[in-house]
Amino acid sequence: MKKIFLSLLFVGMTVSMVNAQQVISSSSSSNPNLGNFENEVKINFLNLILLGSFEVGYERFLSENHSLDLQLHINDRFGYNSQGNGKNYKTNAVQAGMNFYFGDNSNGRFHLYPFMKFRFGDFEEPGDGGVVITDMTAFIFGAGVGYKFEVSEQFAFGPYVSVARNFSEAVNDKFASIELNGGFSLGYRF
Repeated sequence: MKKIFLSLLFVGMTVSMVNAQQVISSSSSSNPNLGNFENEVKINFLNLILLGSFEVGYERFLSENHSLDLQLHINDRFGYNSQGNGKNYKTNAVQAGMNFYFGDNSNGRFHLYPFMKFRFGDFEEPGDGGVVITDMTAFIFGAGVGYKFEVSEQFAFGPYVSVARNFSEAVNDKFASIELNGGFSLGYRF
């Protein structure tokens, strides 16, 4: 219950900060055919296919060069560790970050993004005479880089990769303190 309350509080505070910002533009001024959108909803379809992890996001453009990014990860995994053979992730996460876009390419732009993530839930695996449960609750801070193709009036897609530091002793003992992640997102702008 405490984990759910903290997650909802985190999301609520972030959403209230988004609503207080003035929106200028979402697309690079070098391509006027892309429109002037303030919002984007997106899904990481690569991790959905490979891992069964449902990652949906909302991006609010604060100017043409930066945006606030909120994400919900259902069946979140530590990096690219797989399930099977009795191993089961029962984890979810909320993530907030800021995307900084740069470049003047009319087809898309690179972006850098620092982020913080709160993961909660358990990891189960077979152990000595039963099931061993690891509490995966952790705050995670990291940064990433990606490229977003802006080839349609309302659609954007592209790859990204990130590296993050996990601040949970139980998770660090089981896995590692550094986590590599990535994906390929498809977004709809409005």
